Amino acid sequence: MAAALVGMAIAGLITAQAWMARPPTVLVETAALAPVTRVLAVNGRIAAVNSVEVTSTVTGTLVALPVIEGDRVEAGQILAQVDAEAQSASVRQAQAALDAARDALREAQAEFDRATSLTTTIARSVRDTYGYRLEAATQEVARLGAALDQARVLLANHTIRAPVAGSVVMLDVEQGQLVSPATPILTLADLSALLVEADVDEAYATQIAVAQPALLQLAGETQTRAGQVSYVSKRVDIATGGLAVELSFDTPVLAPVGLTVATNIIVDQRDAALTVPRTALVSDAGAPGVFVIRDGTARFQPISVVEWPAARLIVTAGLAQGDTFITEATGIADGQAVTAGPP
Repeated sequence: MAAALVGMAIAGLITAQAWMARPPTVLVETAALAPVTRVLAVNGRIAAVNSVEVTSTVTGTLVALPVIEGDRVEAGQILAQVDAEAQSASVRQAQAALDAARDALREAQAEFDRATSLTTTIARSVRDTYGYRLEAATQEVARLGAALDQARVLLANHTIRAPVAGSVVMLDVEQGQLVSPATPILTLADLSALLVEADVDEAYATQIAVAQPALLQLAGETQTRAGQVSYVSKRVDIATGGLAVELSFDTPVLAPVGLTVATNIIVDQRDAALTVPRTALVSDAGAPGVFVIRDGTARFQPISVVEWPAARLIVTAGLAQGDTFITEATGIADGQAVTAGPP
């Protein structure tokens, strides 16, 4: 009985050793040419092609705000009113001063005309004096007329009007608030022409170009819309490392400003290319590569890839069509015996 048990133990040990000695089974893939599209995914937001921030050119209390967010306004329509009582008084004062100057001018003109008509009985110096008075009165009327015009312009500036037609997409103030030229009052936008504003990480800045196609998906929708890159900034923001880009829709859309848009910019399209999953990549002294299987053995094969934020990478050199490579390279060593599993 004891001998039988010992025999069974030895057999089990031999079986376990044989099992442990078997080469590990690895998942593999055969390199094959296939169409490849390289896409950069970023999030953007809806913005108007044409928008303007409206501010006041004067400082004062906002006494009227007859529009609300979402209102459609026409060019020249009143958007806000700044307290103009003091400026109205200034206009009245300027008008009174001009009226007095005009009276003085009429009087100076009459005196000059009388002196001119008495050329034979009045000294030339007296006549010249009346001429100087007339010239001074004329200049005073011109000066006060310009002052009145300026006062009227300042009064008109207390009434804030729409510079263009559009929709009120943002109100920044409330009635009764003190405003100044540094205070945004509201933003007007033309909602008939919308685009997408986004930032691309500087690592991919050189890969983005105007006219690249894109697929745009508005938040809350399942379908995508065709578009293209319409603007690429020439400057990377040193604070964020982002490159500003704009994308236009191929067909007009209706959407609220600020809506999130999932943006897929098509950077590269190839009819046939070799690719490997990122999980297949290993590094040998800093050089990327994959393990190809030759005669049941894993062999490190250096390759060149297009580095990109994607699950699969395009191979540009080092791998040949028909090569069998390991897709999950973790724990595998160069020269290790392996058993190829299902591709």
